Amino acid sequence: MPATPANQRAVKKYKDANYMRIELPVRKEFGETIKAAAAAAGESVTAYVSKAVKAYMDNENGK
Repeated sequence: MPATPANQRAVKKYKDANYMRIELPVRKEFGETIKAAAAAAGESVTAYVSKAVKAYMDNENGK
């Protein structure tokens, strides 16, 4: 069932209030490597990269 215009507006409002878009330009080959690794882990690229960044930050902060 397609989303109604009201539903689309509500989702956009929620995303605008709760999420930030961060662009991450990478070379095509590296992007394909990331996509393959995310798929192998059964995750979206966003989830995979977010987990990797969080793990790096935790390591840097001694957690």
